Amino acid sequence: QVQLVESGGGLVEPGGSLRLSCAASGSILIIKIMSWYRQAPGKQRELVATITSSSNTDYVDSVKGRFTISRDTAKNTVYLQMNSLKPEDTAVYYCNADLVAIHGSSWPRYNVWGQGTQVTVSS
Repeated sequence: QVQLVESGGGLVEPGGSLRLSCAASGSILIIKIMSWYRQAPGKQRELVATITSSSNTDYVDSVKGRFTISRDTAKNTVYLQMNSLKPEDTAVYYCNADLVAIHGSSWPRYNVWGQGTQVTVSS
């Protein structure tokens, strides 16, 4: 019953900032990789940013220097700080976790998606 819940989306003017949060709940041993994806209307879902359990990060070229992914391991929460937002950043943003859960005496590996949060950048 592991779940991811995103929050922090909304409407912002070009050049503004938003901070997205993704909180994981349930019987979790460790979250190995957490990622942010986004999907604009009529377009394919794309990977935006990734952070590993060792805090290695990676970003798609279009957001480098503007977005920062970080995590709070104790809270099982990942953040995406979005600065200098552009209209082309408008999309539904989804959190994804590659994690190890606790199920009885076993530790299964799961891939879990959040429900998505809308980000709209417009004047």
